[in-house]
Amino acid sequence: QVQLVESGGGFVQAGGSLRLSCAASGSFFSINTMAWYRQAPGKQRELVANIPSGGVINYVDSVKGRFTISRDNAKNTVYLQMNSLKPEDTAVYYCYARVYREYAWNNYWGQGTQVTVSS
Repeated sequence: QVQLVESGGGFVQAGGSLRLSCAASGSFFSINTMAWYRQAPGKQRELVANIPSGGVINYVDSVKGRFTISRDNAKNTVYLQMNSLKPEDTAVYYCYARVYREYAWNNYWGQGTQVTVSS
């Protein structure tokens, strides 16, 4: 199996920063896209940023210029550096990875980490 373990969420005042980490572990051959999604209360889950293996990084418009996604392939880890946080960034943040194992591509999710930004 594959596990995605997130860390780094918490409580911060508006204008502050947080860094999320997500490490993939288990038995697999490779990872293609890694990403961060978020879900605020009463809203649908939305893509925040994704980073394909060797591809173009994408951000949702609302976080451009404030958030930076990166990955360390040697550690199978993806990061999300969040600066200039706003109350509307409050949500549960989920890590996502598209993983190749047992001759097939599969989608995996982390358990989620809460980010709360106070005004």
